[in-house]
Amino acid sequence: MTVLERLAELGLSLPDVPTPVANYLPGKRVGDLLYLSGQGPRNEQGGYHLGKVGSDVSVEQAYEHARLAGLALLAAAQSLVPDLDRLEAVKLLGMVNAFPEFGQHPQVINGCSDLFVQVLGERGRHARSAVGMGSLPNNMTVEIEAIFKIHD
Repeated sequence: MTVLERLAELGLSLPDVPTPVANYLPGKRVGDLLYLSGQGPRNEQGGYHLGKVGSDVSVEQAYEHARLAGLALLAAAQSLVPDLDRLEAVKLLGMVNAFPEFGQHPQVINGCSDLFVQVLGERGRHARSAVGMGSLPNNMTVEIEAIFKIHD
């Protein structure tokens, strides 16, 4: 089963890749590595899910937001490498817009990690950091960046 078939089986689809609002690229390929810029969780209206995790937003909601960021990362990857079946997740950096006393960052970023394993299988397993931030752009709940290996 292909990555796109797995996504469809889960009732998921890839969002449009937003146009960068500053002087950067959504991703850059260097040799057999694909470096993706941070993606946030877009809502149905095209804006971001907003708020501080641990006060405004629950861990369960933020998990779903990390899942949405994962879909955005896959969409950005597909814009550079159309065949997602060639990708292997190498490393994630998950940033959580967290209330100061919040400590469940890994449980939030699991939303993206779990998605990658669901749709990429063993190639979805990756190294990862999950950290809290005092703020994120536009007050979004999570931002995640990724590095993928591209297989021939």
